[in-house]
Amino acid sequence: MSNSKKKTKIRGITTAKSEKSDKQNANRKYRRIIKQKVKLGNTEIPQKRETSNVWSFDKDGKIYDPEMNNKELRK
Repeated sequence: MSNSKKKTKIRGITTAKSEKSDKQNANRKYRRIIKQKVKLGNTEIPQKRETSNVWSFDKDGKIYDPEMNNKELRK
């Protein structure tokens, strides 16, 4: 893995390492809503964006940082 490093100097805006738990919770909520609607016989399935708000996740997007050093570029 000698070449395992990021090629572009992009990182998350906040200090959160990952949004994994936010995504898991959003998908659980989405699947639960779909199961409830299927049991009731409703054929309208909502979009994933309607059930969760990505702006409330831990990281708030990404930003280009030209001053990132080699240690921060390692995976």
